[in-house]
Amino acid sequence: MKYGFVIDNRKCIGCHACTTACKSEHDVPIGVFRTWVKQVEKGDFPHTRRVFSVMRCNHCTDAPCVEICPVEALYFRPDGIVDFDKNRCIGCKSCMQACPYDALYIDPETHTAAKCNYCAHRVDIGLEPACVNVCPEHAIISGDMDNSSSEISQLLGREQVTVRKAEKGTNPNLFYINGDYASLNPTSTEKPNITMWGEQTRGVGHFAKNTEKLAFEGNDLVTAAMENNGSATTVKELKSTEGGFKSVDVLMGKNRRVYDAPNKGLLWGWEVSTYVWTKAIAAGAFLIPFLAVFLNKVDSVSNETWLWGIGISMVFLILTTVFLIKDLDQPMRFFYVLLRPQWKSWLVRGGYSLTLFGGLLSLLGVSILFDLGIPVLPLLWTTAALAVLTAIYTAFLFAQAKGRDFWQSPTLVLHMLVHSIMAGAAAFGLVEMLTGSTLIGNEFLSNCLLVGIAFNLLTITAELVTTHPTADAKTVVNMITTGRYSKLFWTGVILVGNVLPFALLIAGMDGLLPLAGVLVLLGIYFTEKIWVEAPQNVQLS
Repeated sequence: MKYGFVIDNRKCIGCHACTTACKSEHDVPIGVFRTWVKQVEKGDFPHTRRVFSVMRCNHCTDAPCVEICPVEALYFRPDGIVDFDKNRCIGCKSCMQACPYDALYIDPETHTAAKCNYCAHRVDIGLEPACVNVCPEHAIISGDMDNSSSEISQLLGREQVTVRKAEKGTNPNLFYINGDYASLNPTSTEKPNITMWGEQTRGVGHFAKNTEKLAFEGNDLVTAAMENNGSATTVKELKSTEGGFKSVDVLMGKNRRVYDAPNKGLLWGWEVSTYVWTKAIAAGAFLIPFLAVFLNKVDSVSNETWLWGIGISMVFLILTTVFLIKDLDQPMRFFYVLLRPQWKSWLVRGGYSLTLFGGLLSLLGVSILFDLGIPVLPLLWTTAALAVLTAIYTAFLFAQAKGRDFWQSPTLVLHMLVHSIMAGAAAFGLVEMLTGSTLIGNEFLSNCLLVGIAFNLLTITAELVTTHPTADAKTVVNMITTGRYSKLFWTGVILVGNVLPFALLIAGMDGLLPLAGVLVLLGIYFTEKIWVEAPQNVQLS
C-alpha cells in the first residue's frame, strides 16, 4: 500500500478551496500553509494564460526530511504517508532545509514544524483528505497507488505525469497531469514580495523574525518589498507603480508569479553562523597543541598549554551549545536530541560528538590538574578524534539538507576542518599576547595560520569555481561573487580574513601574530555567515 496524490491541471480552476479546507481541517494559522495554490501568468496580452499548481508535501518515498529529523518527529507510516508528531519536534528547522519542495513550516502557535499529513486521521477511518472532498472539479485525486483498481493507479497508468524536482532522487508521490514547467520549477519565475491579492511578505511567528527584504539574485532586475506601505519598489530599470503591482515579464521571459505563499526568509539565521564559528574555535583550541606534539614541531607542550587549550575549548563549546539551543523554536526540548535520537541525522551525531568531546576535555583537564595517572596518550588521541568530528560534522548535516544545492559540496568537510585549525592558532596567538607567556610559540602558530590560509583560499576557490551541476548552486555562487554578498565576500572574507593576515605573517614582524589572528577569526565568521545564509535565498517552491 502506498498513498499518493494526482493533481489534474486540466481541471483545476484556482479556486483555493483546497487551501481553505486544509486550513479548516487542521486549524492552520494565518500566514502559513499546508496546501496552497501557486499561480503563474504566461505571455503578453491578449495571448496569455494562467497556470495553477497545488503545492504541498510530496510524501516522498525517500523523504530527506525524515532522514535529517533528529528526534523522529517525522516518520513513515506503513501506507507510505509521511506523518508528523509535533510533541517530539524541537523546532530545529532541519526538515525545512532538507525538503526540496518547501512543504514544511514552523507553526506560530505550537513553535513546531508542520506540513500536510495526507489527513491521516481521515484516511484511518476510510475518508479521503479534506482537499479531495472539497475540490469542485475533482482536480485532486488521492488513493492507494499500489491498488490497480483505484482511480489514482489507473490515472498514473494511462496519463503522462510529471513531478517536481525529480533530479533530487526523493521519489515524490505527488504527480501532475499537464504540469507546467513555468509553475513547477521555482526558478522559472521570480517570487514576488507583493502579489495581486495578498500583501503579506514576512510570514508570521518565526518567519516574521527572520524574513529579510529578500531580492533573489537570479536576474539583474529584482523586486524588493517596502513593508510599510505595501508598494513595490524595483532595482535598476523597473519603476514602482500605483497599487504596488506591475507586469514584470521582462524578468522571466514573460512568465510571472502572481500569487504564492509568503516568503519564509532565512530559516537558519545568525545563531547558526555563530555556532559554526564558535565550534571551529572549540575544536581548534585542542587540535593546535595536539598537532604541535604530533608533528614534533615544539620541544614540549607543557601542562599549562594543555590547560589553556582545554579551557578555551570548553568555553567555546559551551557557547556553541548556547547558540545551537537558541536557534531552536522549542529550546526546552533540546535534550530530545540525546534522549530520543534518530541516528541517521547528523544533528544527533553532532550532538553526541559535542557531548563526548566536552566530557573527554573535562576528564583530561582533571587528570592534568590532579595528576590522576590516567594514560595520557590514548586519551589525547581519542579527544583529538572527537575534536575533528566536532569541527566537521556540520558539513554532513548541511549535506543532508538536500533542498540547498550549494551545501552539497564535497569540499565542505575540508572547509570546516581548515577553519578549525586557523581558529585554534589564532586563539592561541591572542592568549600568548594577553598572558605574555610562550605557550606554543609564534613560529609554529604563524606557520599553522599561513598553511591554513593557503588551504582555505584553495578550498574557497574549489567551492566557487568548479562546475556546479544545478542552477540553484550557480545562483548562490553568483550571489557570493557578484551579487548581494559580494562586498562582504571580497572585502571581509578574502581581503580582511585571508590576504591581510597572510601579508602580516609573511612580514614576520614581532607583535603582528595577534592582529593576524583577529583578522583570521573575523574572516572565518564572515565566511560562515555567507555560506549559511546565501543558499537559503534560493526559492524552493
